[in-house]
Amino acid sequence: MVDDLSLELNNIRVSGWTRIRVTRGIQRLTGDFDIELTDLDPATLTQIVAIPGEACAVTLGSDVVITGFVDAVNPSISVTKHAVRIRGRGKCQDLIDCSADWPSGQIAGSNALQIAEKLATPYKINVSSDGNDGPSIPLFMICIGETSFDIIERVSRYAGLLAYELPDGTLYLCRAGEGLMSSGVAQGVNVESAVFEWSAEQRFSEISAFQQTMMTAGDSGANIGPVATARDQTVKRLRKLFFQSEQIISGFELAKARVAWEQSRRSGQSQVVRVTVDSWRDEAGALWEPNSQLRVDLPILKIPEGTMMLIAEVTYRRDENGTHADLTLMPPSAFTPEPIILQNISPDAVLGATQ
Repeated sequence: MVDDLSLELNNIRVSGWTRIRVTRGIQRLTGDFDIELTDLDPATLTQIVAIPGEACAVTLGSDVVITGFVDAVNPSISVTKHAVRIRGRGKCQDLIDCSADWPSGQIAGSNALQIAEKLATPYKINVSSDGNDGPSIPLFMICIGETSFDIIERVSRYAGLLAYELPDGTLYLCRAGEGLMSSGVAQGVNVESAVFEWSAEQRFSEISAFQQTMMTAGDSGANIGPVATARDQTVKRLRKLFFQSEQIISGFELAKARVAWEQSRRSGQSQVVRVTVDSWRDEAGALWEPNSQLRVDLPILKIPEGTMMLIAEVTYRRDENGTHADLTLMPPSAFTPEPIILQNISPDAVLGATQ
């Protein structure tokens, strides 16, 4: 098969896998794979030598989709067959699994990209961005026990960025929706099945942020009113949501951003399309790629023709039922990162901090 999966171990490529699942997405840092090879002749599979922890690369056709490490190897036998199952993840798994380590536990005067680079370098993981690296953070304090990705995810949200892994194992920081597929998904063309999860459960007509106060009088229950409100005109009946904003100094900009984010994200995540298509690739031959937009033509599901949606996650599959790709699609607004305060640190604490 032209579009077969190959697993490269120690410069040896193994193809012919009978069960394949490879998943990548923008709501997960690293991609993962789960593959199995079955053969009636046990001698054939003994030639495959895979060791947990070993470096590997997974390709679909000529395209690398995951560069990382083998997590687990499960050889098995029965009366009728001999099989080996291999699971693994991309390089960025070390940022998820391992505790963050930096001299002094303080990172000063660095933006999101620079902080990610500092934490990823010990694990020999490259970091890149789309040019939106975020503002400089005066001082970031690392808490003992938190992982590198705990920190990277937090500073990325603060900078309004997504953080996920590219096929070559690079950690990538970017805005949502930067790519565009050459073709989309359409009923009667390439769609095998589709479900539109359209929900109003977490939608509200008004979302208001209230100021978190440190004043004794304020804590006594006095109602000072919301500091920011966002309204969703598509919610026809009265449904209000209140929350406390962490913004306690420097005005109400965070509160305004938070209510706008709540309204936008809830609207986006209330419209999820899960579709299975008959190929790993679009009509131009490119693999379906997370964080890429595509055209959706599913009028039978009451989705307006030509609606543009974002690929949140893609799973490439092959089994006894053939070759498929499972796509999770949402409006780009569903992936606007949540505005947050990183740490309420006194400016005095910044003095003397070392990078």
